[in-house]
Amino acid sequence: MEKRSAPPAAPPPRGPVLHIVVVGFHHKKGCQVEFSYPPLKPGEGHDSHSLPEEWKYLPFLALPDGAHNYQEDTVFFHLPPRCEDRTTVYGVSCYRQIEAKALKVRQADITRETVQKSVCVLSQLPLYGLLQAKLQLITHAYFEEKDFSQISILKELYDHMNSSLGSTLLEGSQVYLGLSPRDLVLHFRHKVLILFKLILLEKKVLFYISPVNRLVGALMTVLSLFPGMIEHGLSDCSQYRPRKSVSEDAGLQENTPRLDDYVSAADTSNTNLGMGKGGRKVPGNHSLEGQKANVPFSQLEKTCNGAQSSKGTVQRLKVPSRASPASSESDWETLDPSILEESNLKEGERENTASEQAEKLPSEGTSSESLPITVQPQANTGHAMLVPGLISGLEEDQYGMPLAIFTKGYLCLPYMALQQHHLLSDVTVRGFVAGATNILFRQQKHLSDAIVEIEDAHVQIHDPELRKILNPTTADLRFADYLVKHVTENRDDVFLDGTGWEGGDEWIRAQFSAYLHALLAAVLQPDNEKTLSDFGTAFVAAWKNTHNYRVWNSNKHPALAEVNSSHPFQGQYSVSDVKLRLSHSVQNSERGKKIGNVMVSTSRNVVQTGKAVGQSVGGAFTSAKSAMSSWFSTFTQSTQSLGD
Repeated sequence: MEKRSAPPAAPPPRGPVLHIVVVGFHHKKGCQVEFSYPPLKPGEGHDSHSLPEEWKYLPFLALPDGAHNYQEDTVFFHLPPRCEDRTTVYGVSCYRQIEAKALKVRQADITRETVQKSVCVLSQLPLYGLLQAKLQLITHAYFEEKDFSQISILKELYDHMNSSLGSTLLEGSQVYLGLSPRDLVLHFRHKVLILFKLILLEKKVLFYISPVNRLVGALMTVLSLFPGMIEHGLSDCSQYRPRKSVSEDAGLQENTPRLDDYVSAADTSNTNLGMGKGGRKVPGNHSLEGQKANVPFSQLEKTCNGAQSSKGTVQRLKVPSRASPASSESDWETLDPSILEESNLKEGERENTASEQAEKLPSEGTSSESLPITVQPQANTGHAMLVPGLISGLEEDQYGMPLAIFTKGYLCLPYMALQQHHLLSDVTVRGFVAGATNILFRQQKHLSDAIVEIEDAHVQIHDPELRKILNPTTADLRFADYLVKHVTENRDDVFLDGTGWEGGDEWIRAQFSAYLHALLAAVLQPDNEKTLSDFGTAFVAAWKNTHNYRVWNSNKHPALAEVNSSHPFQGQYSVSDVKLRLSHSVQNSERGKKIGNVMVSTSRNVVQTGKAVGQSVGGAFTSAKSAMSSWFSTFTQSTQSLGD
């Protein structure tokens, strides 16, 4: 078999997979890249340890912290693009360890009893579960060789993936492979809706559990509840810079402004094919599906030597700078008004502009990409028609999905290495949904708005005001109860197995899609205070201040006129609602938890003594009575206010 010493020259990328990488743990140097195909840096060998500056955290992401505690594990992670016209690089890593004595060929630098390595795929498509399934088989086979210099299987993997994977897979259910909303609802129950709303508000949310496969699985499953988010909503979710010295970073901020920090006024009105004058790509439009369908991945790779500079007198509008330490968090929440003015052109002007552009287009079936900023309903051709979002830069459907949550400094990092800890307090990061296994992340509560402890299904929200905003309405509780009942009723159905309809994974995603569409339709209605109160008046007010809402609201989405603009579970207050509220309060309030603990303590004493006597039991009943009285008075007040 082929040895590492004489690798052939790697062909240019011809598919979605950029690199196959092996990361190992060296007893002196720590985590390091041991093999990459094609080489991570042009001109380097396959066995080079050298890394591009943008990907300096790759070894620590591929070989996670605490991996030695597990025989095998899987990691999903995101890397920043290496050039301006690229999108997020999606990483999937399969980790294994093997006893050194089991190796057929033991290299000189192996001095420990076990050998730990990860094989990872760096892809331009977010096919997490599909990549994982293929990679696990190859990783197992690679370890079974018991000779890590045998690399031909890795090169075969690269060729196979690039010949079998394509962007059309994003349109099917395979994009959700391994992500189970059913299991999520069974575990978190009604709290799933709280997680959904937390992300809608673009808060700093940290997920915590070990091992990593449970962490990334739960986090990405929550994101799969947002329509179109996995497929097209993460292309700008990892725009961060690795940590540098202060002086070096300051120099970069002054001399090399990012291309996507600007939006061209001329480009805003010239939307044909998402291109500006001279065929230049509009900055910020990172994910133009129409272009990618016709442009080979190899051509995209060739443009990675740096963004083309704009030559001309095009007026540029500056949006909040990502690199300025002086920019506050509120700067990120506000789009430049002059940009939004471009989207509020007179309807006639927009239509005239669109018709003029349509005449100039080549007659090769590309006219669908020349639509103006108003998103018109499209004919049903079996899958959703997507157009480039003029401001979001994402591929959007006729409802404006996916929402532009993970854009402009709001990060999605399914797994964060300890070396990335500084990103939580980075001034250029306005928020994040991140996963961690290291307890240091969880202990520093001031760096996040909410910590999601997956093991206990506990959502810890630090700010009392935010807790109040996210407190579910009666209609929300009905919605959550509806989900839980359908999932738990079908729990033992051996034929369902998460793939059926009612109570299955697709069904749950459809319910959240309907919920979000109803919310969007409701905010467009006049005199909608009563309707919006079912979603939470305070929540809607907070959501309207987010970046994703303002981007969505800057466009018109006539398709929402066909959506019922009321909460799916609106209705009169009833006795069953009181029971729901009671159950929710007992499970989540501190007083409710005290009642539960007291009852457990009382039951234990009764069992141990055979009868409830003695001070301990009497004290327990007194404590229970006091806690119940105090809690019930609070509950009654909240119920009355809801009834009003």
